[in-house]
Amino acid sequence: MAPYDEWNKIEEDEEDELQDMSFFEGKKDVILFAIDCSESMLELRDDPNYEDVKTCHLFTALEAAMEISKRKVVVGPNDAVGIMLFNTTKRNDGGGQGAEIKQNNFVYQPITTVDAPKVQELIRLLDEAREDPDTLRKEFPPLTGQRVPMGDVFTSCNWIMRDGAPKTASKRVFLITDNDDPNAGPGKERLTTSARTTLIDLTQAGIMVEPFFISTEDKMFDQSKFYTSVLLPNNLSDDEGDPSVLPESISISRIDDLLAQMRFHEVPKRAIFSLPLELASEFVIGVKGYGLVTEQKKGSYRYFIDLGDRMEVVESKTTYLDNVAEEEADKSGIVYGMSLGETVGAEEASEQLDLAGTRAVAPHSRVFFTAEELRSFRNLGLEPRIKLLGFKNKSELAFEDNVKHSTFIYPDEMAYSGSKRTFSALLKSMVKKEKIGLALVLFRRNSSPLFCALLPQEESPEEGDWNEPAGFHIIPLPYADDIRAAPVQEGLRASDNLRTLAMAWINKLTVKNGSYPPDSYPNPALSYHNAQLEASAFRTDFEPEEFEDLTLPKFAMMHKRAGPQMKAWLEALQADESAQTVDLPDRGKKRKAT
Repeated sequence: MAPYDEWNKIEEDEEDELQDMSFFEGKKDVILFAIDCSESMLELRDDPNYEDVKTCHLFTALEAAMEISKRKVVVGPNDAVGIMLFNTTKRNDGGGQGAEIKQNNFVYQPITTVDAPKVQELIRLLDEAREDPDTLRKEFPPLTGQRVPMGDVFTSCNWIMRDGAPKTASKRVFLITDNDDPNAGPGKERLTTSARTTLIDLTQAGIMVEPFFISTEDKMFDQSKFYTSVLLPNNLSDDEGDPSVLPESISISRIDDLLAQMRFHEVPKRAIFSLPLELASEFVIGVKGYGLVTEQKKGSYRYFIDLGDRMEVVESKTTYLDNVAEEEADKSGIVYGMSLGETVGAEEASEQLDLAGTRAVAPHSRVFFTAEELRSFRNLGLEPRIKLLGFKNKSELAFEDNVKHSTFIYPDEMAYSGSKRTFSALLKSMVKKEKIGLALVLFRRNSSPLFCALLPQEESPEEGDWNEPAGFHIIPLPYADDIRAAPVQEGLRASDNLRTLAMAWINKLTVKNGSYPPDSYPNPALSYHNAQLEASAFRTDFEPEEFEDLTLPKFAMMHKRAGPQMKAWLEALQADESAQTVDLPDRGKKRKAT
């Protein structure tokens, strides 16, 4: 890992054509927190972090919403956040997004672009609740004796999103509750059917529900009582799969894990492209592509102008100047050419139309191209799509063929009806026959076509109620110019004694049983940068000494656990003659300019 001094120097490597961050910065993400405000959520408990302090599940849920909003102010200033409470007797006053919602649902903060004043208002409420644990009960009186039907909750979420969220935004509802059977009692079957129907309406409106179920040591959350029959299963085929599998459902056994789980789900699953998949002539289905691995970078900066009492964003634009007429040139008349060599006969027109209407270039003159011609050179006149060319055995796909990030595709039923079923049939057949597909892919109009391998992936359950989805990995295949034969030289081998001593301390420090979650270790460069932005946005002092780098090795623990073994290995290494031999290959040196 780079040292502290190099943290802010992010290397600008050659970017993949698909990694266009302007799309992610331009598209808004809207999150509506739907938080249960029942008696159980307001029940006071001992705070695990502070002695002699009482807290409740509602406080922790609002605190998690506050933390997510604070992060959005820094990393997603175009995003919007709203908070709705249900199972409360508090009512909305006046108009706005909460005017038409169902009874016993309350909009605490309507869906608006995140800003510092809104977050500071929530911070003040939490500070008051920390001083007086009954503040939340007084502010949001719980509904007693009955509960709001979940169908009404989903309907209210739909109406709030309709009034406050842009149509093109990524819309999600974070449902937080500790009640595993909200519609118990008479009429449960009718209320369950109503809840599922309204949830389908919510999904068809482009709104995803991500539930966070809170369990305690006294009462574990049983999803089978209600939510398995309401929440939609995330299966590729409609007629197969276990209907009890919940989509992205999170059961939280410790309330402290709520914020950690929300951070994992904070970034929406945005498709980086939506393309037709051409299986044969006039046989097309729709697919969406997702980047499974994307480097998180700092947001793009903007130019501001100081107007004294305020700062305004400067709108930048590119203009071209005609040196002869000394005025702005028409962009449509601009052509592109190489700057190599001298132009012979520049005083004469270098191009003219021949009888066929094609531009002919005079001899010894520079060649110019229009923007449309340059684009056709790049994409070879193809339209963006994935065209299936044929199939090969899976064994013929070599490991070294994966030279770029792969992209995961999933059927898009909204583009072509029947895409999901056709996609599923193709996937199952290729898995059964152990085949991969070969395809010609053009991701965007301004990109170059690529030959790619379509590697099928079956749905497979993993630990933590997470399922690997079924779909295809699009692996860009290298051209002949992309692979070179590197010279292979025989290196020095360590002795058996050195290997044995090294394995002694390696085994002591090996992380076992999958106890290393990479999502729990944020990039220290980005965290340090965002902490400064957050302090600036909320007008607080930034203390560099308080910044904690979670990626720093725990040297004291390492030496305590394997100190003697490391010392023994080091002594043996220093005594080994082969370890003292330095034989580095010659490197090419740059010649100085004459």
